[in-house]
Amino acid sequence: MIHHVFATMNAVLDEIMREYPTADSSRRIELEEQLSALKSMSDTFVDEWLLFEEKLGKWLGSLSESEIYTGTEPEGSSLDLAEASDDYSKGQGYYKLFMFQEAIRHFEQLIAKYPDFLAGRMYLAMSYLRTGDYAEAYRHFQFLLPLTDNDKIKAISYNAMGCIQARNENMEKAYELFRKAYQSDPSFMEPLINMGACIQKNGVLQVSPDFIRET
Repeated sequence: MIHHVFATMNAVLDEIMREYPTADSSRRIELEEQLSALKSMSDTFVDEWLLFEEKLGKWLGSLSESEIYTGTEPEGSSLDLAEASDDYSKGQGYYKLFMFQEAIRHFEQLIAKYPDFLAGRMYLAMSYLRTGDYAEAYRHFQFLLPLTDNDKIKAISYNAMGCIQARNENMEKAYELFRKAYQSDPSFMEPLINMGACIQKNGVLQVSPDFIRET
């Protein structure tokens, strides 16, 4: 059902975008009213989602540590776990909504208290990458690597760092990082593609935004 609603909203927005540049003044007023309605609907979805996430986070925080986390996440009191769960849930939700600055705020709060919380730091690094703050993204990927034995996380981290080095025109270093990414997980094809781009010194570098699904 939710997919149908958003498909309809996208179709209406596409029509507004198509018509608006050439519409006369009266038609523009109508289109702007439609746009206002879409914005109102979007805001309602976000508000309701945040209320749901808050409710879910509080409930997760009431569970025991063993019921919530599986070895790479934080340890602490029930109150600490509730706060961690709340920040993680909200940050993850904002990330999926492409609201990366808000995601960064929650993940920063999370890892300030739990520096070894791998999933939170991975989301934080990817959020910085998506906002174009490559130095911060690189720093968090570097911090993450020695903390994990997960081959997929290592591969994604090396690959993202390689893309940052390539963007800075450090192609030899980028190639080295892409090679490490591919060696970490040969089933992850993006580093192999990126190595070819480095050799050719052209092409589009690839970095996966959907790392949680990948891991």
